[in-house]
Amino acid sequence: MATTETRRRADAERNIAAILDAALVLFTEEPQSSMAAIARAAGVGRVTLYAHFPSREVLLEAVLDRTIAEAGEVIRKAAPEEGTAMEAFQRLLRTSWHVLNQHRKLFELAQRELGPVRLRQRHRDVVDHVEGLLARGQREGLFRSDLPMNWLVTTVYSLLHAAAEDVNTGQLQAEDAADVLEATLLPALKS
Repeated sequence: MATTETRRRADAERNIAAILDAALVLFTEEPQSSMAAIARAAGVGRVTLYAHFPSREVLLEAVLDRTIAEAGEVIRKAAPEEGTAMEAFQRLLRTSWHVLNQHRKLFELAQRELGPVRLRQRHRDVVDHVEGLLARGQREGLFRSDLPMNWLVTTVYSLLHAAAEDVNTGQLQAEDAADVLEATLLPALKS
């Protein structure tokens, strides 16, 4: 028989999941959504929402962290350690674009409200995958080694997010973005 504490913990976990799900939808569809609107969409009261997430910024960070963790899992499933570094990079790039495309409005909001430094810090695990793959490509002689690694990683990260911005503003079609990214990044990275 479940204890009262176990039931409370399970309720809290369900509430948190519902809040994060609702916030993701609203931040994506209506970026200026209020905490009250998010609470309503999650089916919880404002007191419950604020008990778990004391501010909109804290909630945005939690949604972003959850989304980036899911992206990291998708990237790991793309098997970046298999094949040549070039083949793995192409898979990683297309997989990363697919995930970013699904959440590009969220990242636009996070860029605006959290700033580029905090947004980049939250991407650390994903960025580490890219850096590891680029380093492997350098060891294999496929990627250039005449530029600092940090610059190569920044180039990949920045162009992925620039593609998302261009899709958001209608300057690039989402279905063309992966091809455009590949056509831009591969020549820039090749040794």
